[in-house]
Amino acid sequence: MRLDKFHGIIPAFYACYDDEGNISEARTKDLGQYLYEKGVQGVYVGGSSGECIYHSLDERKAALSYAAKHLKGKMTLIAHVGAPSTRDSIALAKHAAELGYDALSAIPPIYFKLPDSAVLKYWSEIIDATPLDFIIYNIPQTTGYTLTTSLFEKLLENKKVIGVKNSSMPTMDIERFKKTGGDNVIVFNGPDEQFVAGRIMGADAGIGGTYGAMPELFLQANRFVQEGKFQEARLLQSEINDIIIALCSLNGSMYAGIKEVLRRRGVNIGSVRGPLEGISSEDGGRIDNIIVMIDQTIQRFCR
Repeated sequence: MRLDKFHGIIPAFYACYDDEGNISEARTKDLGQYLYEKGVQGVYVGGSSGECIYHSLDERKAALSYAAKHLKGKMTLIAHVGAPSTRDSIALAKHAAELGYDALSAIPPIYFKLPDSAVLKYWSEIIDATPLDFIIYNIPQTTGYTLTTSLFEKLLENKKVIGVKNSSMPTMDIERFKKTGGDNVIVFNGPDEQFVAGRIMGADAGIGGTYGAMPELFLQANRFVQEGKFQEARLLQSEINDIIIALCSLNGSMYAGIKEVLRRRGVNIGSVRGPLEGISSEDGGRIDNIIVMIDQTIQRFCR
């Protein structure tokens, strides 16, 4: 039962701002309720989709607090606590533990290129700071650090390490991590563009940044995989990828586009924080088309 609560579709929670660009409790509540009603398993709070690297420590604590206040007891809560310094990461970890999160997660240290020994120490000190389970976050395309199976094995010596959120692009990495950890470890597929492939290669669940824009589609893709309907899953993944490509083709950032999709669904969580760019006047029609793409795909696959 310990790992069951992490299986399923877990959207990466977006940063929720008021009209002045401050972290908003009311809008956090609105987004949380929207995702809860869609039937997702949980949320991953304070990660890349949460724009964490553009927030102060107090803002990050506030984002974790607001999500826990309105979602604890409704769904699984994972707190991303990775920060440039070990001290800040531990402060966030302790805060999340006090709030009752189900697990912690963290990227490796960023900016300086560090040896495995330093990365191991960083993650280990976060793990040891609270009683919570821990999920390694491997995302080399943004951190510049690639988790190896040998370091993964060392981390797994700590029983609080229950898995890895793998956002590297090769699906083979998922297979390797799953083989290394076995049934006692949960592997999350990170790249949304390969959700189906990742699940087939061994991922137990998914955490993704575009799930919130189209939760129905990822929930259905997961059902197809569970039911062994791999042809249907492949076709749905192709449609999902068309939508992701369209979101990434906007003048504004992908997250700004997702937030505009949500705003038009009645969930206003503000825009994005600089240096991320908001949507442009030219993006309006493109977002209309993206919403049509999402709705038509839901009609075709989610009956």
